[in-house]
Amino acid sequence: MTLKPCPETPNCVSTQATLDSQKMEPIPFEGSVDEARQRLKSILESLPRTKIVEERDDYLHAEARSLVFRFVDDIEFVIDEAAGVIHFRSAARLGTWDFNVNRKRIDEIRQKFEAAS
Repeated sequence: MTLKPCPETPNCVSTQATLDSQKMEPIPFEGSVDEARQRLKSILESLPRTKIVEERDDYLHAEARSLVFRFVDDIEFVIDEAAGVIHFRSAARLGTWDFNVNRKRIDEIRQKFEAAS
């Protein structure tokens, strides 16, 4: 599955981005897609102001709201069983600059995912 491309603004990160400044490495996993999805789901549910809005076998979509202005960021994950990795895209819906919030969020999710394995 291909994720929606990042816009050319610095408020998005993705494993499938074409710009180096937006590109991040996928999250490796071992075990089944279901185990990876459940671990990821648990992490997302623990994040403040974050809710899961869509869930399928190999896909999760969550929305995260900023504390002060309530801006919404979309966070999407595709679990690629064959490659043993989780692809993602985390992007602000509005504006141009996100002060690296999306990159920091993905780094936090990656750390929690790796610690839970």
